[in-house]
Amino acid sequence: GKTLLHKAIIAIIFALIMIVLYVAFAFRKIPKWVSPWRFGATAIVALVHDVIIVTGVFVILGQFLDVEINALFITAMLTVFGYSVNDTIVVFDKLRENLLHASNPDIEVIANKALNETLTRSLNTSASTLLALLAILFFGSPTIFYFVLALTIGTVIGTYSSIFTATPLLVWWHNKKKVKQSE
Repeated sequence: GKTLLHKAIIAIIFALIMIVLYVAFAFRKIPKWVSPWRFGATAIVALVHDVIIVTGVFVILGQFLDVEINALFITAMLTVFGYSVNDTIVVFDKLRENLLHASNPDIEVIANKALNETLTRSLNTSASTLLALLAILFFGSPTIFYFVLALTIGTVIGTYSSIFTATPLLVWWHNKKKVKQSE
């Protein structure tokens, strides 16, 4: 139990550090008035949001149904990490592309455009993933029920956070910095 927890924490911290480094590196060629590190940091906040919600659901299930957080749960969380960060990166990549070609440097307008351009793709990808997960959840083996449940909840929350958490947080952080600099 303790060894699993220790290794899981190390894996999660390593994954978070690598995600921040990757995102900051991938977004290094954006206009100078936008920090690439903010893209990575807001992606991590969205990931933490996802993990907290899924873990919270499983803590509640543990209280009432004796569901354990085990190695399969950790695997599900790492999978949710990958799924959610991929969805966030798609939105951020469109935002980066729009930033590079924007005539108006209003990040709110540019972010809104990026979200509108990727919304259908995000929802369609999540819906198709959820169809497969729900089929496995209801018709699959009982031994992987909670693993698939964690993936299902994580997919829904990950899609939500990519659209409604990561990008708005990035815009808010940028605007807060802009207001602070003008004072």
